[in-house]
Amino acid sequence: MEDIQETIFNLIDQTGWLAPVIFILLHLLRPLLFLPVVLVCMAGGYFFGLVQGSIYSIAGLSLMSAVFYLIVNHFPRFRDRIARLKKKVFQDREITIGQVMVLRMLPFVHFHLLSLYLMEMTRNFREYMIFSILGIVIPAVLFTGFGHLLLELTWGMTVLLVGLLAVIFFYLGKRAERPEKRIPKKSLSS
Repeated sequence: MEDIQETIFNLIDQTGWLAPVIFILLHLLRPLLFLPVVLVCMAGGYFFGLVQGSIYSIAGLSLMSAVFYLIVNHFPRFRDRIARLKKKVFQDREITIGQVMVLRMLPFVHFHLLSLYLMEMTRNFREYMIFSILGIVIPAVLFTGFGHLLLELTWGMTVLLVGLLAVIFFYLGKRAERPEKRIPKKSLSS
């Protein structure tokens, strides 16, 4: 096993600048290969370290979000498929941008489904990319740096972590549903 690991590290060293490019492109191919986001980010942390692996994962996931936006807008049938999945999973539930950010931290939630939510909540490509990148940073760093810890947690700790994220998710939803208290304006001409 150590020989394989050493061979892989030597290969990465020999490829130089091409290794990060291949890793970033792996994020684009990830959905076609049915690889979970957490697995690819963990590989980035393992092979490139926390800082570089996080940067490469953020770049790859951002590029994938941009490509998804373009594909969805050029292929309506694909958009309809994702919309049907959204309806099946969330049953027409409205969620907030904050809730999308929390859901991005859960490794088993469909990445493109959340991207569709962001597309529907934003006005244009620029705004979509801003929120998409903001929603990618924390999970990319978390999965890259601490992904191996998430896999080694006991079931009890895993349930506790998922429960905590669920509480935050529902709190953000309730907070968005509360109507703002408006203070009536006093007339200046009294």
